[in-house]
Amino acid sequence: MAIAPSKLGAVLRGLRDRNGWTLKEMSARSGIPVSTLTKVEHDRLTLTYDKLCQLTERLGIRMSELFAEADESQATTVTARRSLGDVDRAVRVETPNYDYYYLCTELRRKRMIPVITKIRAKSVEQFGDLLHHAGEEYVYVLAGRIVVHTEFYDPVVLETGQSIYIDSTMGHAYLAADGCDEAAVLGVMSGDADELMRSLASLHEEQRLASAPAGAAAPARTVAATAARSNARRPTSSEQPYRRGSRR
Repeated sequence: MAIAPSKLGAVLRGLRDRNGWTLKEMSARSGIPVSTLTKVEHDRLTLTYDKLCQLTERLGIRMSELFAEADESQATTVTARRSLGDVDRAVRVETPNYDYYYLCTELRRKRMIPVITKIRAKSVEQFGDLLHHAGEEYVYVLAGRIVVHTEFYDPVVLETGQSIYIDSTMGHAYLAADGCDEAAVLGVMSGDADELMRSLASLHEEQRLASAPAGAAAPARTVAATAARSNARRPTSSEQPYRRGSRR
């Protein structure tokens, strides 16, 4: 593992300038030869993971600071993207336990996936296996009460106005609490775009197959078909909209 030279050189120069160090002084502090530091700063060499660990340990900084600073040096463009969410124009996906309303689907390459979900499942038995998918998610209760089941924690009840943030790779399920026939939540998911989309689409397809009667024809509107139609409607966008899936 190594940071690209063009990024690492800028990071080291910036770190040295902020602290007022000469190359010789940084070499003495880090234990890395002046000749090596010079080549790194001039983008002729990078550092291995071992050397990066040595550098951060000796200089008293976190490894994440090197990556974050490299990203900041690249972040010079304002995309000015904007999308208005409207349930009436959302992409709707129905499953036996949930109705999903995907918002802002005209934007591609999103770093977050916003979705309003109506929850009807009331028991773990009705729900089935806990879900696992890529990324992380934040869920805010808009109406009703829900019970959140997770793989490593006891169930927790959330009232209207309360929220939870979880690792989506941990098994999880959202159920309507006792006395609540249907709850509504706003969920926002994040993660690696391609991996997250594959995971969510797969979950939708598994739910479709699990709920279809034996020998029944496949519904015309699968997740893949929805995505294809979305592409046809918006050919100038840079990436196809994502879908949150479930086999709930």
